[in-house]
Amino acid sequence: MTSREKILAAVQANQPDLTALPDLSGFDGQAFGSLAQFAEVLTAVGGKIFHVANYAAIIKIILAQYGSGVRIVTQLEELKKLTRDNLESLSQIHDLHDVEVAIIAARFGVAENGAVWITEEEMQHRVVPFIAQHLAVIIHEDAIVPTMHQAYDRIANTTYNFGTFIAGPSKTADIEQSLVIGAHGPRSMTVFVLKNS
Repeated sequence: MTSREKILAAVQANQPDLTALPDLSGFDGQAFGSLAQFAEVLTAVGGKIFHVANYAAIIKIILAQYGSGVRIVTQLEELKKLTRDNLESLSQIHDLHDVEVAIIAARFGVAENGAVWITEEEMQHRVVPFIAQHLAVIIHEDAIVPTMHQAYDRIANTTYNFGTFIAGPSKTADIEQSLVIGAHGPRSMTVFVLKNS
């Protein structure tokens, strides 16, 4: 028997017993997450939340918070009266350098971390949720999943060019161990939870 054969025989003889994969059924959970938990976590990570009945309420809150003199962008038809230009018509992302408020619809939210899932389809340009000074996101009250496990299950078989989970305003604590809000993106994030009609 050659050295090679001895080594291969020793490796083959020393195979550990097969171990069953862990049971992941505990992650299935309920289909919908807790809106209360979503609100609590979002607030804890620096976001704001408003429960609204319709788009008119969103317009009223946006105007009260930011006024009418700031640049607001959205591609939501229901909120076009807030904007002075059309997101779809902007060909250069450099044209977005002075956006004060970006309003985007999210596909769903995640209760355990207060995140929302947004794809390029909702934002038109990938830079929109990151370049704006303030980010406003709209989700429906029945579009909240309990955990990231359900979130990834939900997006597993969908097609999108770009998507991101966003939880609260931009923040970092790596500079002198001091928390800085809005360091690399929006200074605030507001989520509007739209009641089902």
